[in-house]
Amino acid sequence: MSDGGPMTGAFDEAEMGGPPAGPPPWIDDTIQGKIEWRDGDVVVSVPPKSGTTWTMNIVHQLRSGGDASFADIYAEVPWLEILPRPGVTSEELVASFDAMPSDRRRAFKTHAGPPTLPFQRAGAGPDVRYVVVVRNPDEAVASFRPFILSHSDAWFDLWEVPKGALVGPDFETYFQGIGSHAVVPMIYGMIAAWWPLRNEPNVLFVHFSDLKRDPGTTIRTIAEFLDFEVTDDQWPSVLEHSSFEWMKAQEDKFELRSVSDMEILNPGAMIRKGQVGASAEDGITPAISAAIAGIGEEILGDAAALAWCFEGGPLPD
Repeated sequence: MSDGGPMTGAFDEAEMGGPPAGPPPWIDDTIQGKIEWRDGDVVVSVPPKSGTTWTMNIVHQLRSGGDASFADIYAEVPWLEILPRPGVTSEELVASFDAMPSDRRRAFKTHAGPPTLPFQRAGAGPDVRYVVVVRNPDEAVASFRPFILSHSDAWFDLWEVPKGALVGPDFETYFQGIGSHAVVPMIYGMIAAWWPLRNEPNVLFVHFSDLKRDPGTTIRTIAEFLDFEVTDDQWPSVLEHSSFEWMKAQEDKFELRSVSDMEILNPGAMIRKGQVGASAEDGITPAISAAIAGIGEEILGDAAALAWCFEGGPLPD
């Protein structure tokens, strides 16, 4: 099983067409191990393009009782492992996390799972809660290419990374490159890392399709798991401001504006479609879908886990 670390191998050799080797240079996966965790911390641990931003916003809305006035979700729920520009150290970022106010529960985003993300077992240290969201792998892989394309050229130039070499001229080329060698293994690696912990009392698994199908019930489940007290008067605001429609209309709140002094994403990059069952529109063919499932079978080694990844519903025992 993979250790659930960030997108190992997507960048270093992409320009030469070789196998992936190393995370993107703006990702420092040592940061998680330096965090001084606090009672009440919430960690949103989600593979890329699997509902991360939506879950970050849900957590913020539950914590605040409904908030339409925030400027950037990344100021409210920081991304643990992203560097804002070359030269910034992990120690600087850890210091900023340590300086976050203690009168409000902290929440963080990560694309890492254990052991890269240290797991705080319930009753054995600080009371940290983990919300793990899984999306149909076909949909996540399909969404990843247009997401990379929607990064600003200036961001890639800053880090001296060839965006075109990563995404390729078409979906098939992308999948044969970082899609199959890095993105798919990362998605399944994170799931494999969390799967043995799915019944831990401080871990909540959520499937994107269930959240999409019945957001009200799923958001209430998240609230109960995190012990956020939401009054009857607050629930309408929480649900409205957690909806895809509201988020789509407020795109600028979800596009990493506070992370760097440089524009990372072009407008519309983060809140795109949020659909279930539409992966073919972005390039997933039956052959590619079979290849994605084959990689998942190899990494997970558990037919029930693999089926749940694609279908959602109740977690298998």
